Amino acid sequence: MIEIADPRTRFRGELLGAVGAALLVAVAFTVPQLAGESWRRSLFAAAAPIFGHWSPHIGWGTLPALALAAAVVARGPALADRLPWRRLLTVGYLTAVGWVFALALVDGWRRGFTARLADGHEYPAEVPGVTDIPAMLDSFADRIVDGQPDSWTTHVSGHPPGALLFFVMLDRIGLGGSTWAGIVCVLAGCSAPIAVAVALRALDAEDRARRALPFLVLAPTAIWIAVSADALFAGVTAWAVALLAVAAGARSAHLAGSAPGIDRLPVPGPAPPMARRTAIPAAFAAGVLFGFGIYLNYGLILMGLLAVAVLLGARTARPLLPAVLGALVVVAGFTAAGFWWLDGYHLVVERYYQGIAATRPYGYWWWGNFAATVCAVGLATAAALTRALAPSRLRTLDPAALLVAAAVCAVAAADLSGLSKAETERIWLPFDMWLLAATAFLPRGHVRSWLAVQATGALLLVHLLLTNW
Repeated sequence: MIEIADPRTRFRGELLGAVGAALLVAVAFTVPQLAGESWRRSLFAAAAPIFGHWSPHIGWGTLPALALAAAVVARGPALADRLPWRRLLTVGYLTAVGWVFALALVDGWRRGFTARLADGHEYPAEVPGVTDIPAMLDSFADRIVDGQPDSWTTHVSGHPPGALLFFVMLDRIGLGGSTWAGIVCVLAGCSAPIAVAVALRALDAEDRARRALPFLVLAPTAIWIAVSADALFAGVTAWAVALLAVAAGARSAHLAGSAPGIDRLPVPGPAPPMARRTAIPAAFAAGVLFGFGIYLNYGLILMGLLAVAVLLGARTARPLLPAVLGALVVVAGFTAAGFWWLDGYHLVVERYYQGIAATRPYGYWWWGNFAATVCAVGLATAAALTRALAPSRLRTLDPAALLVAAAVCAVAAADLSGLSKAETERIWLPFDMWLLAATAFLPRGHVRSWLAVQATGALLLVHLLLTNW
């Protein structure tokens, strides 16, 4: 027998989750203000836990952002329910792009967009010096550690060569400079919410996808999608998960649990012929993107947890072999070019502690990181986690719940590593997209209220702070 929880009890759980998250954020913002000057400076984040500084302001994007937020809150859930699937994805993507650009323009076109990747520590600054791509890959690890005449700049040294290679290739096709780099990062990052929806639908959770999509496109993460390379990383890895889900998904699943008030849970069945024909190419492509992901950011090795969640949710391991082969093709290519991933990882740990990470106190950041993540995913996500991570739901292998749980585990592992002290509102964007899927479990009657909370949080952050990313 399935037990139906008292709706009032479940609402109290949501409220407690949101209030607890809000208190965490409040404490994380307050502690640095009450601490001594020297300790506060050691955080290297003037608006800790957010990397930026306090600067209340409005800009050209203020009115468009308010208008778009109001439109999504008022009409988003209804449109998500009734629009045909492809049209919904198109509208969702355009809305995400509009939201990102509106928030960026609150800071102005230059400060909020074009200057973001023009900093000397960013990837485009190193592009002109790469005249020989094979030589760059072969010698990349030799230039990671600081203190050498030819050491890579901060961001390039802190990542595998795939990130720099991407921007070099952009330059080679005529899209050089920080403005084009920013545009590409934004367009890729804004596709991540669509990839999450595609993954959920492929795993026979279209209802979850439709319910989460308004939250995905209106998330505070948009502040850091414009403009950071991590938006690109989020887009690449989100599509890796989505393609794996397409390969693994059983489109002919039937739904169980049709009693009123009970969430319907997908029970996978055999895939139709078309899905079977595309399964191997999709799995191989997913592996290629997963493989390239770990050459964009060392921490994206943790996206493997999302891959496991997909296979568990689909109740199949059939896509595993072609996906692994796809990933190995990428690994073999970089290794043959002279870059061994493990060598780079060990060297980047050394470089990490040569910089401000050695000064930033872990005693604050191990929990301040979570406060920054709450700022990025919003209080609605925190409220929804109590539902998404309910043991009874996880035991049914609900694919949406498994993906959320995998993202939580990835964030926890990244935090425990000690290699993510501060700036996690940006660094953890690839994981945040899947945390946002938790909003699919919010009751329909509460959706607009929680959407309004999400939008309000994003608008407050972008108008009170000038972020560094």
